[in-house]
Amino acid sequence: MNKILPEQVNQLIKNRRSIFPKAYIQKSIPKEIIEQVLENANWAPTHKLTEPWRFKVFRGDALEQLGNKLSEVYKEITPTEKFSEMKYKKPLKKALQSDTMIAICMQRDPKESIPEWEEIASVGAAVQNMYLTCTAYDIGCYWSSPGTIKYLNEYLKLKEGEKCLGFLYMGYHEMPEIGGMRRSISEKVEWV
Repeated sequence: MNKILPEQVNQLIKNRRSIFPKAYIQKSIPKEIIEQVLENANWAPTHKLTEPWRFKVFRGDALEQLGNKLSEVYKEITPTEKFSEMKYKKPLKKALQSDTMIAICMQRDPKESIPEWEEIASVGAAVQNMYLTCTAYDIGCYWSSPGTIKYLNEYLKLKEGEKCLGFLYMGYHEMPEIGGMRRSISEKVEWV
Protein backbone atom coordinates (compact mmCIF):
# COMPACT_ATOMS: atom_id res chain seq x y z
CA MET A 1 0.00 0.00 0.00
CA ASN A 2 1.29 3.46 -0.89
CA LYS A 3 1.81 5.65 2.12
CA ILE A 4 -0.15 8.88 2.01
CA LEU A 5 1.89 11.75 3.30
CA PRO A 6 0.31 13.83 6.06
CA GLU A 7 0.99 17.01 4.07
CA GLN A 8 -1.07 15.62 1.15
CA VAL A 9 -4.02 15.05 3.48
CA ASN A 10 -3.56 18.47 5.09
CA GLN A 11 -3.52 20.20 1.69
CA LEU A 12 -6.55 18.30 0.39
CA ILE A 13 -8.57 19.30 3.46
CA LYS A 14 -7.44 22.94 3.29
CA ASN A 15 -8.15 23.16 -0.47
CA ARG A 16 -11.75 21.91 -0.17
CA ARG A 17 -14.22 24.61 -1.19
CA SER A 18 -17.87 24.94 -2.02
CA ILE A 19 -18.03 25.74 -5.73
CA PHE A 20 -21.49 26.89 -6.80
CA PRO A 21 -23.32 25.80 -9.99
CA LYS A 22 -22.99 29.22 -11.66
CA ALA A 23 -19.23 28.48 -11.95
CA TYR A 24 -19.67 25.07 -13.61
CA ILE A 25 -18.73 24.48 -17.23
CA GLN A 26 -20.36 22.16 -19.75
CA LYS A 27 -18.10 19.15 -19.29
CA SER A 28 -19.40 15.73 -18.33
CA ILE A 29 -18.08 14.01 -15.21
CA PRO A 30 -17.26 10.38 -16.04
CA LYS A 31 -19.58 7.91 -14.33
CA GLU A 32 -16.54 6.15 -12.83
CA ILE A 33 -15.59 9.31 -10.93
CA ILE A 34 -19.12 9.73 -9.57
CA GLU A 35 -19.01 6.09 -8.48
CA GLN A 36 -15.69 6.78 -6.71
CA VAL A 37 -17.20 9.82 -4.97
CA LEU A 38 -20.02 7.58 -3.71
CA GLU A 39 -17.65 4.76 -2.75
CA ASN A 40 -15.58 7.16 -0.66
CA ALA A 41 -18.76 8.44 0.99
CA ASN A 42 -19.46 4.85 2.00
CA TRP A 43 -16.28 4.80 4.13
CA ALA A 44 -17.41 7.53 6.52
CA PRO A 45 -17.44 6.82 10.25
CA THR A 46 -20.66 5.20 11.45
CA HIS A 47 -21.57 4.31 15.03
CA LYS A 48 -22.70 0.68 15.36
CA LEU A 49 -22.22 0.35 11.60
CA THR A 50 -25.69 1.68 10.84
CA GLU A 51 -24.35 3.21 7.58
CA PRO A 52 -27.26 5.68 7.39
CA TRP A 53 -26.27 7.46 4.16
CA ARG A 54 -28.39 6.97 1.06
CA PHE A 55 -27.92 8.69 -2.28
CA LYS A 56 -30.00 9.29 -5.39
CA VAL A 57 -28.03 10.43 -8.46
CA PHE A 58 -29.60 12.78 -11.02
CA ARG A 59 -28.02 13.33 -14.42
CA GLY A 60 -29.15 14.27 -17.93
CA ASP A 61 -32.91 14.75 -18.29
CA ALA A 62 -33.41 13.86 -14.62
CA LEU A 63 -31.72 17.16 -13.68
CA GLU A 64 -34.34 19.18 -15.54
CA GLN A 65 -37.14 17.12 -14.00
CA LEU A 66 -35.73 17.62 -10.49
CA GLY A 67 -35.20 21.35 -11.07
CA ASN A 68 -38.79 21.70 -12.30
CA LYS A 69 -40.09 19.77 -9.28
CA LEU A 70 -38.17 22.01 -6.86
CA SER A 71 -39.61 25.08 -8.62
CA GLU A 72 -43.14 23.64 -8.53
CA VAL A 73 -42.88 22.91 -4.81
CA TYR A 74 -41.66 26.46 -4.13
CA LYS A 75 -44.68 27.84 -6.03
CA GLU A 76 -47.10 25.53 -4.18
CA ILE A 77 -45.89 26.38 -0.67
CA THR A 78 -45.23 30.11 -1.11
CA PRO A 79 -48.05 32.57 -0.40
CA THR A 80 -48.82 34.79 -3.41
CA GLU A 81 -47.67 37.94 -1.61
CA LYS A 82 -44.25 36.36 -0.87
CA PHE A 83 -43.73 34.70 -4.26
CA SER A 84 -40.53 35.68 -6.09
CA GLU A 85 -40.07 34.87 -9.77
CA MET A 86 -36.30 34.77 -9.22
CA LYS A 87 -36.63 32.20 -6.39
CA TYR A 88 -39.05 30.21 -8.55
CA LYS A 89 -36.60 29.98 -11.48
CA LYS A 90 -33.46 29.42 -9.38
CA PRO A 91 -33.82 25.65 -8.66
CA LEU A 92 -34.16 24.80 -12.36
CA LYS A 93 -31.31 27.12 -13.30
CA LYS A 94 -28.96 25.54 -10.71
CA ALA A 95 -29.94 22.04 -11.81
CA LEU A 96 -29.27 22.81 -15.47
CA GLN A 97 -25.91 24.41 -14.65
CA SER A 98 -24.85 21.18 -12.90
CA ASP A 99 -23.54 18.01 -14.47
CA THR A 100 -24.82 15.91 -11.57
CA MET A 101 -27.00 16.37 -8.50
CA ILE A 102 -27.01 13.85 -5.71
CA ALA A 103 -29.84 13.76 -3.18
CA ILE A 104 -28.22 13.25 0.22
CA CYS A 105 -30.51 11.13 2.35
CA MET A 106 -30.39 9.51 5.76
CA GLN A 107 -31.97 6.17 6.64
CA ARG A 108 -32.72 6.16 10.35
CA ASP A 109 -31.75 2.93 12.10
CA PRO A 110 -35.11 1.14 12.57
CA LYS A 111 -34.01 0.01 16.05
CA GLU A 112 -33.05 3.60 16.94
CA SER A 113 -30.02 2.05 18.61
CA ILE A 114 -28.18 5.38 18.47
CA PRO A 115 -29.38 9.00 18.69
CA GLU A 116 -30.59 10.54 15.43
CA TRP A 117 -27.94 13.26 15.61
CA GLU A 118 -25.25 10.57 15.30
CA GLU A 119 -26.88 9.30 12.10
CA ILE A 120 -26.97 12.84 10.73
CA ALA A 121 -23.32 13.35 11.75
CA SER A 122 -22.39 10.16 9.87
CA VAL A 123 -24.13 11.45 6.75
CA GLY A 124 -22.25 14.75 7.17
CA ALA A 125 -18.97 12.81 7.37
CA ALA A 126 -19.95 10.93 4.19
CA VAL A 127 -20.56 14.27 2.46
CA GLN A 128 -17.15 15.53 3.62
CA ASN A 129 -15.62 12.46 1.97
CA MET A 130 -17.54 13.39 -1.19
CA TYR A 131 -16.26 16.98 -1.02
CA LEU A 132 -12.66 15.81 -0.58
CA THR A 133 -12.96 13.34 -3.45
CA CYS A 134 -14.40 16.04 -5.72
CA THR A 135 -11.54 18.34 -4.71
CA ALA A 136 -8.98 15.65 -5.60
CA TYR A 137 -10.58 15.31 -9.06
CA ASP A 138 -10.88 19.12 -9.60
CA ILE A 139 -14.66 18.89 -9.56
CA GLY A 140 -16.67 21.63 -7.95
CA CYS A 141 -19.42 20.71 -5.54
CA TYR A 142 -21.83 22.37 -3.15
CA TRP A 143 -24.21 20.96 -0.50
CA SER A 144 -27.51 22.81 -0.40
CA SER A 145 -30.50 22.10 1.84
CA PRO A 146 -33.42 24.11 0.46
CA GLY A 147 -36.55 24.30 2.59
CA THR A 148 -38.46 22.53 -0.18
CA ILE A 149 -36.71 19.17 0.46
CA LYS A 150 -39.20 18.21 3.15
CA TYR A 151 -41.90 18.14 0.45
CA LEU A 152 -40.01 15.74 -1.83
CA ASN A 153 -40.44 12.43 0.02
CA GLU A 154 -42.83 10.98 -2.55
CA TYR A 155 -40.92 12.39 -5.54
CA LEU A 156 -37.66 10.92 -4.22
CA LYS A 157 -39.43 7.66 -3.30
CA LEU A 158 -38.05 7.77 0.22
CA LYS A 159 -38.57 4.71 2.37
CA GLU A 160 -39.96 4.71 5.89
CA GLY A 161 -37.46 6.33 8.25
CA GLU A 162 -35.59 7.98 5.38
CA LYS A 163 -35.26 11.74 4.97
CA CYS A 164 -33.55 14.02 2.49
CA LEU A 165 -30.88 16.30 3.96
CA GLY A 166 -30.16 18.23 0.78
CA PHE A 167 -28.46 17.99 -2.59
CA LEU A 168 -24.84 17.87 -3.65
CA TYR A 169 -24.46 19.84 -6.87
CA MET A 170 -21.43 18.78 -8.94
CA GLY A 171 -19.64 20.07 -12.03
CA TYR A 172 -16.27 20.80 -13.53
CA HIS A 173 -15.34 24.44 -13.17
CA GLU A 174 -12.75 27.02 -14.08
CA MET A 175 -12.70 28.87 -10.79
CA PRO A 176 -9.33 30.24 -9.71
CA GLU A 177 -7.93 28.78 -6.51
CA ILE A 178 -9.57 30.52 -3.58
CA GLY A 179 -7.75 30.99 -0.30
CA GLY A 180 -9.27 29.60 2.86
CA MET A 181 -11.15 31.70 5.38
CA ARG A 182 -10.92 30.26 8.87
CA ARG A 183 -10.08 31.94 12.14
CA SER A 184 -7.21 30.40 14.04
CA ILE A 185 -7.95 27.09 15.75
CA SER A 186 -6.39 28.56 18.89
CA GLU A 187 -9.56 30.68 19.29
CA LYS A 188 -11.68 27.51 19.47
CA VAL A 189 -9.64 25.16 21.65
CA GLU A 190 -9.05 24.92 25.37
CA TRP A 191 -6.29 22.62 26.60
CA VAL A 192 -7.25 21.02 29.90
